[in-house]
Amino acid sequence: MSNLKARADKIIDKIKEEKFIEGRGLGNEISFYVFDYEPNQELYIRDYVKRIKRQLNYEGSNRRVIEFDLYMMLIDITKEKRIFDRIFEMEERQGKDQLFRAMTTFAKPEVFLEKIKEQVKTGNYNVVFLTGIGKVYPFVRSHNILNNLQEVLDDVPVIMFFPGKYDGQSLQLFGKFKDDNYYRAFRLVD
Repeated sequence: MSNLKARADKIIDKIKEEKFIEGRGLGNEISFYVFDYEPNQELYIRDYVKRIKRQLNYEGSNRRVIEFDLYMMLIDITKEKRIFDRIFEMEERQGKDQLFRAMTTFAKPEVFLEKIKEQVKTGNYNVVFLTGIGKVYPFVRSHNILNNLQEVLDDVPVIMFFPGKYDGQSLQLFGKFKDDNYYRAFRLVD
């Protein structure tokens, strides 16, 4: 826990750096970052994300942070599609495999990306947090969101809070499930 706390305590300073917002020093790469942590520290990170937002989102701040909890977004999407009330019944009647197939037909990255783009632009935010990565698995995969997000947010830094391991090349959700390789993000804090 002390290592996580020491790493987390560096996040705000990192976000406050001008090169973080400008994306300088990244070799013209997109400003996508991953803050990985042990899955058993999820509750600590959730509280810490709230703290970061409180410290940065105040009147006159030059950092405007918006958080997208992918799980909450998925819940909202199921409500918009009017299937939320039927999800549990579907799983019970047809099984997990059928539920998975049904959910992935509408829980496509494009749906999430459109919502993210719309809210970032209308709210004039300049830092994006992605959370809820573990809660939304396996319906939404983090590398799919990141791969497609660069087309939507090419000038806004994104920090994905990832319950698992990121070595700069691959994402391992919960330290167990290897996602496709992803090379475009940087570790936010080593």
